[in-house]
Amino acid sequence: MLAPLKIIAYPMKKAFFIVLLSVFCVPFAQAQLGVKGGLNVAELTGREGESSSYKAFYHVGVFYEAKLLGALAIQPEVQYSVAGGNLKSAFTNYDSKLQYLTVPVLAKLTLGPVFVEAGPQFGLLLSADQSGTMQLGLAPDGTPAYGNQSRPATGSFKRNDFSVVGGVGLKLAAGFSLGGRLVAGLNDINDAKDLSGINDPRLQNRVFQLYAAFQFGGK
Repeated sequence: MLAPLKIIAYPMKKAFFIVLLSVFCVPFAQAQLGVKGGLNVAELTGREGESSSYKAFYHVGVFYEAKLLGALAIQPEVQYSVAGGNLKSAFTNYDSKLQYLTVPVLAKLTLGPVFVEAGPQFGLLLSADQSGTMQLGLAPDGTPAYGNQSRPATGSFKRNDFSVVGGVGLKLAAGFSLGGRLVAGLNDINDAKDLSGINDPRLQNRVFQLYAAFQFGGK
């Protein structure tokens, strides 16, 4: 199963960046640069044996809205975005904080002051940290040992994260806008090698974003 997935992933990444670069061929007069930032409400889903709950984080970034045809535009972005969440079981209760560089490439349809947007997102993990009660290793008798700890956890997660994004927003006066999105992770990001007592270590990101944006030269 792994080999076919790797074969598929390479052309997907290549096509993703070709689309991203082609956007910048649009004449500058038809495009608007902007900045944005806001709230992330995130959780890690998919693991059996531990329940997940949301944690509040944030994101900031820049975007480039390129008009294509009529009300349709394409909008690539670069963001610093924090995801993660809380995981809890009978023996564990800890928070994970994952810091990503994310690149969404969204199709954007604007109808009056309202817009909808959707597309893929690629994320690169910069660092990760965990804190709380978690498995620290094995006791001398071979049973899992638990304790309270804060530790770097970048090696416990895969570096790449592919997601699908969908959202709606409202354009305001003077280049300002407000919006909300759901970012749903598609691939398993867990890369821990020493889990014990967990039936399924699969993890996926899920993030609800609320943001404010400003476009330079907006009316």
